[in-house]
Amino acid sequence: MNEQDLRQLLTVSVEDVLPSQPATAGWDRARRTRRTRRAVGAVALAVALVGGGTVAVLRPPAGSSPDNPVAPTPTAEPTHADPVQRPPAELTFPPDPLARLSGPATVRLSERPVERALALYQPLDEESHANGPVRVLGNDGVVRSLDVVTLAPTRDAGGNEASAVKPGVLSPDGRWAAFAQTNELVMVDLVRPGVRRIPLDGYLELVVWSGDRVLVGGDNRTYAVERDSDAASTIDVSAWDVVAPDPAAGREAPLIEMVGERGGLKLRSRTSREGTVRSEQPVTSSALPSPYQVNEFYGRGWLHGARVVSAAWITSGELDGAEGVAVLDSRTGAVAHVLDLGRDRSKGCCPVLGWDDRGAVLLRLDPGVVARWNPETGEITGVIRDLTGVISLAS
Repeated sequence: MNEQDLRQLLTVSVEDVLPSQPATAGWDRARRTRRTRRAVGAVALAVALVGGGTVAVLRPPAGSSPDNPVAPTPTAEPTHADPVQRPPAELTFPPDPLARLSGPATVRLSERPVERALALYQPLDEESHANGPVRVLGNDGVVRSLDVVTLAPTRDAGGNEASAVKPGVLSPDGRWAAFAQTNELVMVDLVRPGVRRIPLDGYLELVVWSGDRVLVGGDNRTYAVERDSDAASTIDVSAWDVVAPDPAAGREAPLIEMVGERGGLKLRSRTSREGTVRSEQPVTSSALPSPYQVNEFYGRGWLHGARVVSAAWITSGELDGAEGVAVLDSRTGAVAHVLDLGRDRSKGCCPVLGWDDRGAVLLRLDPGVVARWNPETGEITGVIRDLTGVISLAS
């Protein structure tokens, strides 16, 4: 979301919303499924994809040429806030354009296309099943229903189902949405409403945008699909561990994966085209006060410049296995900040939804609340409340 969107939408009043509802167990089920897959296919599922960064380059990188492009080196912003931060006891909810996502759809997408979508949302019932139409929030503040396609839940080989709407399905420019479906990828043009279906083999479950490519995976394989041509090929990375790239990164930026479990977490860099391993960096927590450390990542990781953020289970001063969010240097693996979410939260409560263009992290605080956290200042504010379901942002 850029400053023009904010200026346009902050002129529209934000309706009052209700307090948050209890958390659901969706992420806990996803964690169990993911660990099971690791047990039976560790090699296939221990890789991920897509890296990049906001580029600040004064001259072409050494050794680069049209035939041998070298990805620019991302820059890291200075760190001023404490390495361990905590949310306030009570969140404040200043007016925010995304808060309008909690309102009902008032028009169909086919009748009023978006110029740019800010978010997609699909409600879940009490059993965490996707129900109801997908909502599309445009940068004009209008909530639309996605009426040009009917989506089925994604499935794995064991019959487990999940919502087709997940973090990462909305393109960073807000003009496209890509949905994994069994044996196909569904591409939806949100600006000139239309649907393209690309046949692919397998139980496809997850989508990540990488420039003008869509990386779609599941069933121990990942495809790279060209947005404009529908050409598809397999790539040696895993959609389960992919770090979503900074939109400013080019097509040749290396792909970053967050892999491993407690005691062996790593950031692995791969080439953008074939997925060949370039380097590995162990994740280190030496900048954190003892006994803090990151035990395991979950959900989608997101890159912004040289910083990567992900939800994580952490060891805190009170609990081993606490919920948290970690910000790392993608080049060294060093943990710079941890958001300690404390006790009394459901397991897997708080996946990260992406970065905004001012360097703040958008995340779930239990299923009903979306919050904004600025790791550099420690400020945490509410964005949306009482909205249980799945959200994808144009991050």
